[in-house]
Amino acid sequence: MQNTKLLLTSLTLVGLLALAGCSFPGVYKIDIQQGNVVTQDMIDQLRPGMTRRQVRFIMGNPLLQDTFHTNRWDYLYSLQPGGGERQQERMSVFFNDSDQLVNLSGDFMPGVSRDQEILGGSSDTTVSPNKQPSQEKPAKAGSLEETLQKEIDNVETTPVPTPAPLETAPQ
Repeated sequence: MQNTKLLLTSLTLVGLLALAGCSFPGVYKIDIQQGNVVTQDMIDQLRPGMTRRQVRFIMGNPLLQDTFHTNRWDYLYSLQPGGGERQQERMSVFFNDSDQLVNLSGDFMPGVSRDQEILGGSSDTTVSPNKQPSQEKPAKAGSLEETLQKEIDNVETTPVPTPAPLETAPQ
C-alpha cells in the first residue's frame, strides 16, 4: 500500500512537471509591437529639402535621437507575432546643417506610393500600356557607337551594399 501511494505520487509529480514544460494548446499568444510603425507610403511622401518639422509630421517622433549625431533620426519597429519569429525594420533619416532632409537609409526605399498608383498621379516610373517603345536602329559595323555599346554590354555590375539588420540576440 505504501509503495502504491509513493508510485502514484511520483507519477503525478512527473506528469505535472512534463505538463508545465509544454505550452498548453489553444492558449492565445499576443503580438508584441514596439517602436515606430513606418510604411512605404510614409517614405514615399518624403522629399529632399523638407524641414525637420515636415518630416516629423509625416513620420512621427523618432525613436532614437543621438546626442552625438544631431542630424540623424532613427525609426525602429519590431513585431513578434504570438509564438513566431521577431521581425525588425529600421529607417534612418539624415539632415544637413540647415535642418533640411538630405538622405534616407534603411529597409525602405523611395518609390511610387499606393495612393499615387491608385489615383494615377504623375510619376516617372509608371509606363503607359498604350505607348509602344521606340525601335532603335542597330549601330553601323565598325562605328564608334558600336564599340561603345559593346563596352557597355560587357561591363560587370557590382551589387550595392545594404546595411545589415540589427542583431536580435541578447548580449
